[in-house]
Amino acid sequence: MGKKLLAWFAPGLCLLMVFAGSRIAVAQESAAIVGIFEGHGDIGTVLHAGTSEYDSSKRSYTLTGSGENMWSDSDNFQFAWKKWSGDASLTADISFVGQGGNVHRKAVLMMRQSLEPDSAYVDVALHGDGLASLQYREAKGAPTHEIQSNISAPTGLRIEKRGAYVSMWLGKRGEKIQPSGAAMRVSFSAPFYVGIGVCSHDKDVIEKAVFSGVELKEVAPAAAAAGQTTLYSTLETITVPYADRRIVYTVAGHFEAPNWTRDGSAFIVNADGRIQRLPVGGGQPQAIDTGFAVRCNNDHGISPDGKTLAISDQSQGDHQSVIYLLPITGGTPRRITQKSPSYWHGWSPDGKTLAYPGQRNGEFDIYTVSTEGGEEKQLTTAIGLDDGPEYTPDGKYIYFNSVRTGRMQIWRMHPDGSAQQQVTSDDLNNWFPHISPDGKLLVFLSYGKEVEGHPENKDVTLRIVPMKDDTVDGKIEVLAKLFGGQGTINVPSWSPDSKQLAFVSYQLIPPENAAK
Repeated sequence: MGKKLLAWFAPGLCLLMVFAGSRIAVAQESAAIVGIFEGHGDIGTVLHAGTSEYDSSKRSYTLTGSGENMWSDSDNFQFAWKKWSGDASLTADISFVGQGGNVHRKAVLMMRQSLEPDSAYVDVALHGDGLASLQYREAKGAPTHEIQSNISAPTGLRIEKRGAYVSMWLGKRGEKIQPSGAAMRVSFSAPFYVGIGVCSHDKDVIEKAVFSGVELKEVAPAAAAAGQTTLYSTLETITVPYADRRIVYTVAGHFEAPNWTRDGSAFIVNADGRIQRLPVGGGQPQAIDTGFAVRCNNDHGISPDGKTLAISDQSQGDHQSVIYLLPITGGTPRRITQKSPSYWHGWSPDGKTLAYPGQRNGEFDIYTVSTEGGEEKQLTTAIGLDDGPEYTPDGKYIYFNSVRTGRMQIWRMHPDGSAQQQVTSDDLNNWFPHISPDGKLLVFLSYGKEVEGHPENKDVTLRIVPMKDDTVDGKIEVLAKLFGGQGTINVPSWSPDSKQLAFVSYQLIPPENAAK
């Protein structure tokens, strides 16, 4: 059986067990104060004991840590902590000591429900290769996921909790720390733990990191700064089915509704009435020339051959939304719908027909029209809002959302409007169905049952369900939780290979001096 040892350190406060040469640490509340932190210890299974030290002359913390990983359903690392209740921010400059090491080694700022290795947590993690990410485990024993930043090798990092959301802030050397765009909804019960940690990501070695300029402070809830907040919009991609997210672009301002171009190279979004193109690899968006159409809304999309852009604009006439077509590279818009308001949402696979909701005689219904223009064809007549029509890749069905049975749910019908059939039936309000290009997955946006319409700045989820032969065929799962709604996923945004989805999340950031 090998060596068996049961030992107590700081009697009644820290328990260490070693079985068969492995060191399984269960970090209890310790009296070993380290600077502002109340205690420290190894979490999970480690072969080599970690350390946490404070240099008061430099106001810095040096942590060493072993541990195979901080991922999956359990963690192994050195942690210095303070018990906390309420909202908070923890800021530090972080640097690893020594070259080499595992590229996945991590130095983290963390909020954690308990000191158990499978605890719910959120951390801002700086990796050995420079990756910065917001990692999280939503519940005890649940799998770990992450939101990867588009900023490499930051030196200044912050984790901030306001209400139910925990966010990541980053800054390069000499630059001010700014919101990264990454935020996740994770619930903590008071008290929880706030602190710093190091994991070697190699059970046989010890890594060292220095945390300087550490500041832990209480912050006011976001609601307390209502009316003073700055809106940040973030374009994210999420890998399906793994649910790991990556930041592409974030800005203090408002943009909406990404389309993913057919060649996979760029996103199309709308901002301030204009249509913009943003490279998939990041960078700055560039305006697409839409001529007189300078009041474009978030209902825009790309033709099956990738050459033509549909926009919905309200610059002309009665200033209600009208659908136009133009070259995807820009040009003079050509009017398609004669009646308004009309909002583009779907394009038939053969490229010949557009599907859209339109308000006629006080009712919103689904219509289709030829890409050459002409008379529109009404497909739905039910009382109440019908919206978000999108063709299946084979063109056999149009999926849409309808409130006709009380709550907003996903429906489908044949392209001629026949055989209308409800697809989802639950306590949420479900909007904007988007089918993957390979026809195997359906994603849609869900609001709580109390939410009417599709407003902005709400707690929402992206949900996903398998499809087979154009029919929902499996359990609906949550793909992502976020703060968003209107503008998040109004239009088709799958990658051409059906492996990723693009969406926009939002944050309302109070001024930095909104602290208690």
